[in-house]
Amino acid sequence: MIAEPDGGVGKTVHGPGGKQMTPLVVGAIGVVFGDIGTSPLYTLHQCFSGQHGLPLTETNILGILSVIFWALMIVVTLKYVTLIMRADNRGEGGIMALTALVSSGLKNPQARWWLVGLGIFGAAMFYGDGMITPAISVLSAVEGLEVVAPALARYVVPVTLIILVALFSIQRHGTARVGVLFGPVMSLWFIALAALGGIQIVQNPDVLRALSPTYAFGFLSGNPLAAFLSLGAVVLAVTGTEALYADMGHFGARPIRRAWLWFALPALVIN
Repeated sequence: MIAEPDGGVGKTVHGPGGKQMTPLVVGAIGVVFGDIGTSPLYTLHQCFSGQHGLPLTETNILGILSVIFWALMIVVTLKYVTLIMRADNRGEGGIMALTALVSSGLKNPQARWWLVGLGIFGAAMFYGDGMITPAISVLSAVEGLEVVAPALARYVVPVTLIILVALFSIQRHGTARVGVLFGPVMSLWFIALAALGGIQIVQNPDVLRALSPTYAFGFLSGNPLAAFLSLGAVVLAVTGTEALYADMGHFGARPIRRAWLWFALPALVIN
């Protein structure tokens, strides 16, 4: 990460033809979007299962899909990619970098104390998310074995534990090596998501109506209690978005934005 002569801290300086951009984008796909890229595995399942599960009607399906789409657009694209990623602290992101950036401009000690306290609380929430999300993502993926062969159900938890131990063993080698390893893997994963979603769109083009916000508003206003309970499952679609801001120091804002707008977002929306 090199500061540009014009003071653009945190922006990556490109070589001839911008050759440095592609490896950074691929690395960001592997590291930054690994969490949100797995959300299709469990988001819809959680919306239509459990005690709060919604009936499988066309109105509910289009409503949920519309809410998920606009959550991706508002929470990720508008909030994080457009707004929050502008608030870098010398190229670094994350809750602690943001807390240091804001608190440095406060003269009131009491206000600064409260702000730092909120920053610590946010960091605690981030660590909690970092513990829970990998387990949910990997377990949800491995549970697919039960669909293929129900007899393999007893191996789901052991296989999940082996994968998690292997992932965290690799993680200690640093972001660069993790990005080199998982960048191509996650790129193929997003391509698979887009391909599977594209096939279904060709077969059922009416699903594109879910892109209209009227279905989201209709779903939320039609049955407020059921909609409120289902939002706990819908929010799973945007888990991991804090990584866009937290990993700015590793890749820079521009590669992360390009990886999201040009690759990850289209794949998730199509799926």
